Amino acid sequence: MKRRNGGFTLIELVVALAIFAVLSALVYGGLRTVLDARSHTDRQAARLAQLQTMFTLLERDVEQAVARRARDELGGILPAMRATASRYGGTLEFSREGWRNPAGRPRGNIQRVAYLVRDGKLLRQSWTMLDRAPGVRPQEAVLLEGIKGVEMRFLDPQMRWQLQWPPATTDSSSQTMLPRAVEVSIDIEGWGRLPRIFRVAGAPTTQSGVVQSGATQTGAGQSTLSQTGGAR
Repeated sequence: MKRRNGGFTLIELVVALAIFAVLSALVYGGLRTVLDARSHTDRQAARLAQLQTMFTLLERDVEQAVARRARDELGGILPAMRATASRYGGTLEFSREGWRNPAGRPRGNIQRVAYLVRDGKLLRQSWTMLDRAPGVRPQEAVLLEGIKGVEMRFLDPQMRWQLQWPPATTDSSSQTMLPRAVEVSIDIEGWGRLPRIFRVAGAPTTQSGVVQSGATQTGAGQSTLSQTGGAR
């Protein structure tokens, strides 16, 4: 009888390679699924961190709003807080105190800031001087992307929600009037509508409870500032 030499036959090698290819495809598919899930989780976590940072910054600014008017580049008087809407964009602009000055520069601690939506991005603008000089441009930072629209309401001293600020009145004191609270509802792509209520300094305590900063509340009659800025 002829003795068989050691090693694999061609058929055995082909079968082994086929089994290895199938196992490699299964392992790669599982690894790809895990990596895709991790990448998606990382993106969502980063976006959530941006959202939390944005709400924290907005809360800090609104809570420190002060009844201080300002001047625009042409010398016109700006209310202490104003919300505007147009087909070209919407803006929430106000004066806030607590502007840190670690370098000890010769300036006050009140700063003018604004929030607006442009091209699906929520922006925060700030000025280096409260009363602007001609040609002064604001510093601008992108807080969040994927914004479909922003709605706002303002709680007046009579505890009534207003759709614009300052409220429509002939009283000149409205130019320095601040709302007791500001409700902001942000419509974010993929997450939907997220409402928050931010208390302005000195928010009152009523018999029905306290207006709490960062709380959620829904209701009818909101002023809409969308990407196109149109009011609804």
